[in-house]
Amino acid sequence: MKVLVTGSAGFIGYHVAERLLARGDTVIGIDNLNDYYDVALKEARLARLFPHAHFSERRIDVADRDALSRVFEQDAPDRVVHLAAQAGVRYSLENPQAYVDSNVTGFLNILESIRHSGAEHLVYASSSSVYGANQRMPFSVDDNVDHPLSMYAVTKKTNELMAHTYSHLFGIPTTGLRFFTVYGPWGRPDMALFYFTRNILAGKPIDVFNHGHHKRDFTYVDDIVDGVVRVLDRVPTPSDVDSPGSSRCAPYRLYNIGGNNPTELLRYIEVLEQALGRTAEKRLLPMQPGDVAATWADTSALVRDLKYAPATTIEVGVRRFVDWYLDFYGAERAG
Repeated sequence: MKVLVTGSAGFIGYHVAERLLARGDTVIGIDNLNDYYDVALKEARLARLFPHAHFSERRIDVADRDALSRVFEQDAPDRVVHLAAQAGVRYSLENPQAYVDSNVTGFLNILESIRHSGAEHLVYASSSSVYGANQRMPFSVDDNVDHPLSMYAVTKKTNELMAHTYSHLFGIPTTGLRFFTVYGPWGRPDMALFYFTRNILAGKPIDVFNHGHHKRDFTYVDDIVDGVVRVLDRVPTPSDVDSPGSSRCAPYRLYNIGGNNPTELLRYIEVLEQALGRTAEKRLLPMQPGDVAATWADTSALVRDLKYAPATTIEVGVRRFVDWYLDFYGAERAG
């Protein structure tokens, strides 16, 4: 297939593009390489994709409607994996406009481009953040998600509603994936594992919020990519049931995608300490605004429909991240 992957210089987008290329698909990557975090890291990811004969890049912003439309007209993708977004819960407290521009306007532009191009399936990134103040565990797509705790979560829930509307009005098959705390090699520097590793190697203290009692459904990136590709290959049709995860009136699906195995943050740090052979100096702090105490994905629907089976333990996943980090940054510069 010819697949358009937005956010192809990003953490998950890069891995998805690499997997699709490895199985023989043609990939058109879109990324604006913004400076939310180190652009050199984004460039290094892209440098690993460029040698593939079936990879090409379009350096545009999905919020640029005209530029995006031209890509769809010229490249005519069969399917779309939309991963480009302004990421980060905490940054959304400081700069909410960036989230509306990228995550809402950009998503509308994607939907409109698909509507007029006839691409057969849109798979897009939602987030576990949409569960907000929900207390029921594990999180199910059938749970109420009307109480978000950050603008990032608001934009992701908005994407789900927009997708259903376009699926219903225009027959566009859409599948949303609520990602749960993705980690692994080539990860984002603003995420906890990257930050912890950098500071521990430099002999600096790490800030541990909620006194380390957060629980997160950490999900290794290869397991996420496996789920994304499985979903991409299965085009949804209207369902015989009507629920938040599917619809009688639209070719629409919504799934959780996670490890289904929440781990306390202190345990996660302990695994990292073992992989690094060093002990962290921890500054135990209260919970931050916009944060949630725990996440846990109910992935039963994804298991039932697509035989999804995450297989990477945090012990294996964290070790792989550390090996990549030391190799990429070098033992001397890593700290």
